Order: sequence, then C-alpha cells, then structure tokens
Amino acid sequence: MSLQEYFQLIIIPILGISVILVFIRFIKGPSLADRVIALDMLILISICIIAVYSMVFNHSTFLDIAMLFALIAFLSTTAYAYYLEQRERK
Repeated sequence: MSLQEYFQLIIIPILGISVILVFIRFIKGPSLADRVIALDMLILISICIIAVYSMVFNHSTFLDIAMLFALIAFLSTTAYAYYLEQRERK
C-alpha cells in the first residue's frame, strides 16, 4: 500500500467523520466552553486536512496556511481562557 492509497482509503475518511462529529458537538454543546473546544478541534482537523492535501499534491506552500490556522487557534483559545479568568473575578 503506497502513501497515496493510505491517505485516500484511511486518513481522509477518518478526518471526514471527525469533522461531522465535532461539528455536532459544536452545535449541541451545552456550554460555551464546549463550543470553544469544538471550534478549536475543527481548526485542528482543518490543519490536518491541509497537511494531507499538501503531501498528496506536493505543494509545500499550503503548510504556511496550516501554520497560520494553528496560530489563530492558539490565540483564540488563549483569549477565551483570559475571558473566563476575568469573568470569575467579577
């Protein structure tokens, strides 16, 4: 089994199923924290999809976009943690 076949038969369907499950958690999440974590997971899964696409089609420029998404996810999670900390102090 080559790497291309491995991506097409195993990795891409797993990422697709995980997007659906995490999106359901994003919609149904009972609290704001659940929704933020689900959004963070959606960004992480999109980074994985971009990385797989970059490897399959041999375009290394897409990895820059994946790094940008990772930075945005980190900053948004940090901002949310700061918001929760400030909300508890009041």
